[in-house]
Amino acid sequence: MIDVDARGVVEFTQALVRIPSTNDPARGRNERPAAELVEAKMREWGWEPVVSEAAPGRPNVVAVVEGGGGDGPTLMFEGHTDVVTEGDLSTWTVDPFGGEIRDGRLWGRGSADMKSGLAATLYATRALQLAGPFPGRIKVCALADEEGLMLGAHHFVSEGLTAGVDGAIVAEPEAGEICAVAKGALRLRVDLTGKMAHGAMPQHGRNPLEAVGSLLVGLRALQRDLQARHPAHEHLGEVYVTPTVLRAGSEEQVNVIPAVASVFIDVRTIPGAEHKEIADRVAALAACGGITADVSILVDRPPVDVPVSDPVVAALAAAHRSVTGEEPVYGGVPGSTDGTVLTHWGGIPSVVYGPGGKWIAHQADEYVEVEEIVRCTRVFAEAARRFLNGDH
Repeated sequence: MIDVDARGVVEFTQALVRIPSTNDPARGRNERPAAELVEAKMREWGWEPVVSEAAPGRPNVVAVVEGGGGDGPTLMFEGHTDVVTEGDLSTWTVDPFGGEIRDGRLWGRGSADMKSGLAATLYATRALQLAGPFPGRIKVCALADEEGLMLGAHHFVSEGLTAGVDGAIVAEPEAGEICAVAKGALRLRVDLTGKMAHGAMPQHGRNPLEAVGSLLVGLRALQRDLQARHPAHEHLGEVYVTPTVLRAGSEEQVNVIPAVASVFIDVRTIPGAEHKEIADRVAALAACGGITADVSILVDRPPVDVPVSDPVVAALAAAHRSVTGEEPVYGGVPGSTDGTVLTHWGGIPSVVYGPGGKWIAHQADEYVEVEEIVRCTRVFAEAARRFLNGDH
């Protein structure tokens, strides 16, 4: 088994957690300090990272580590430096940015999602480098804005940095499951435009709220139809069509029929469900006599469905078996990750696996088991060795 710096990876995770790298301009927060810490660690090891801003103050950090063992494939390790807000501090029993270790757990925002996974990718790569020459190379990537619009991953793809990459391991928390499938995300905005009028004289207006009611009923029927046509996926479950935001009118003017009402819809899909067809059906549902409907696609991330026989998945499964002594458990990502962007727009087969509970992300008192950080680092190092040597 490849020797990893167990103490170093835990301490580096603590250092990352202590940086409040939320995207919060009002509080002067962004990913830059976390990215700078990653960059400094890479340079300490003699790597030559390239820093590129996906947005102002929101850098990607990418280093290519050559194996020195001749020609071979390129493996990508990916993690993100941003975290979601800590929220209501009264719901926490620990400092959300304290990086405290207690009861065998490292506590804090981003400890699981996903600063421990990011740290594990760096230390796994370093361990393999120190173990001796290996064929090919590893591209270690710390990207910005996974929790938002995935600007970092899209910027990475737009710069052409996916070229030549043969497989990617995304270090999101999955509680030891190997997730080669992930749900798709389609987010829609429907603007319904009628005609403003006095509430006492509705005959002079066209009320878009009536169209909203019809649309909401239609969305429920659409979900039932999609679920009937696309039975629940073994790892991803059902297709969901969920209205999440409704905007119309004003509390200060209850006597006014608004001219415009907007409905925002979060659609979660499984392989086989076509996003364009769903968007077209929503547009048809929104069409209502006298009301103009405009449907905008805000986010379009198709499902990921990488075969378990793909070399990057097979190498990870073999590494998990070798390090843990247990058979791998396959699962699915209930949301989407940067891997969605890397696979669909970058053409890279991706698999998600990393330290931390599958359902702990974004909650108060977020934590990761210290032992799991070290174990995942060992799995990542072994997975890289196997993938690069063709030992799947």
